[in-house]
Amino acid sequence: MALELITQRNHETPAPSASVVLLRDGADELEVFLLRRHGQSSVLGGAYVFPGGKVDAADARWVERLDRDRETLHTLLGEPGLARDEAAGLYVAAMRELFEEAGILLAEVTPAQAAQAWAALRAGQHFDAVLAPTDLKLAASALQPWSRWITPTLSSVGRRRFDTRFFLATVPPGQDAGHDEHEATESLWIAPRAALRQYWDNRIDLAPPQIMSLTHLARHRDVASAFAAARARQPPCIRPEPHDVEGTRVLCYPGDPWHPERDQALPGPTRLCWRNGRFEPDGGLAVLVGE
Repeated sequence: MALELITQRNHETPAPSASVVLLRDGADELEVFLLRRHGQSSVLGGAYVFPGGKVDAADARWVERLDRDRETLHTLLGEPGLARDEAAGLYVAAMRELFEEAGILLAEVTPAQAAQAWAALRAGQHFDAVLAPTDLKLAASALQPWSRWITPTLSSVGRRRFDTRFFLATVPPGQDAGHDEHEATESLWIAPRAALRQYWDNRIDLAPPQIMSLTHLARHRDVASAFAAARARQPPCIRPEPHDVEGTRVLCYPGDPWHPERDQALPGPTRLCWRNGRFEPDGGLAVLVGE
């Protein structure tokens, strides 16, 4: 199911959301974990994405059971205008969504305990019902803030607006990432350059935030490099600027002449254009993979 270009504006308030970019060191280069959303999903159906979703009201119950205090987590996000409880809630949402969608539990548990808890989730139990009776703490310390993306009113490939914080993480020893067979029907570990080449060959669908994020990751050879770069700066806030030019949708990013922010925030292209039923940069695949 190919993504379709959205032509109507949506003025709803972007929903606070969180997404986790799972990384590991492959034999030759960095690898990232991707989930393929169910083809009938109302949000990016059929596309490959990072695990994630909206903040739930129930996430607030877990703020006191994080392994880092709210002040520290708030500082790491680099958003002075965000309330500390809301900042902590984003970390909770990221870990909950990662567990629900990919079976990775960032907490002090054994691999067997994590697998058993995920089986209970897949059998229909809620996150709180599975984990609240335990005394475990969620490992917010395992998440490294990486970027923030805010869907514009002209969203281009989705009918909903999100205010999403992306976090980097690695898989705890002994745990294995998978997919829930409900929201996601396939999953894979893949090098960012390989994922971008598959996108270019029309083998997988990717939305613009994933295209640009994979382009960013393609500049790092290993996990240590990606984490070091993320720790060295505040997470950039990406507000894409859509323009319709002679019948072509153009998405502009910081550093592009058509974007109000003059400093480039991400490596790679500063704009993507809707051509051939997908978003492409003017320089083609080489610009995406850094060749």
